[in-house]
Amino acid sequence: MPTQREIDEAEIRRLLGRIVEGLQGKDLEILKRLYAPDIVSFDIEQPLQHVGLEAKLKNWAPVFTFFDRVNYEVRDLTLTVRDDVAFGHAFARLSGTLKDGTVMSGMWVRATHCLQKIDGTWLIVHDQVSVPLDVASGKGVVDLEP
Repeated sequence: MPTQREIDEAEIRRLLGRIVEGLQGKDLEILKRLYAPDIVSFDIEQPLQHVGLEAKLKNWAPVFTFFDRVNYEVRDLTLTVRDDVAFGHAFARLSGTLKDGTVMSGMWVRATHCLQKIDGTWLIVHDQVSVPLDVASGKGVVDLEP
């Protein structure tokens, strides 16, 4: 019989897998159910932080505008789960076909998710996406692969 921690980890893995489903299906409603209303997100796009569910969804909306077909891949997801909080990190890549037919191979980013069990449901309360920085040039390094 699985422990509560194993049950919670499986549930969190399913939840994070729904990000892939929501992006590839271009479905903001799926994404909306994954995040806490007061999520704080540090993403690769401006501004430095996106606060609240509407800001997080607004950050995803351009993906659906620019892409005809979206691919999203998560690799090497590692989770630490406790009673009502959890965090995980992974590599992620957004790629696909743009509306003009251009195929974009995408770039790998580093992603961290912090989750909280709220009223019995795991929700993402914070996430951060980053790219490595070449300090000498001040530019992001976007051609690395895990």
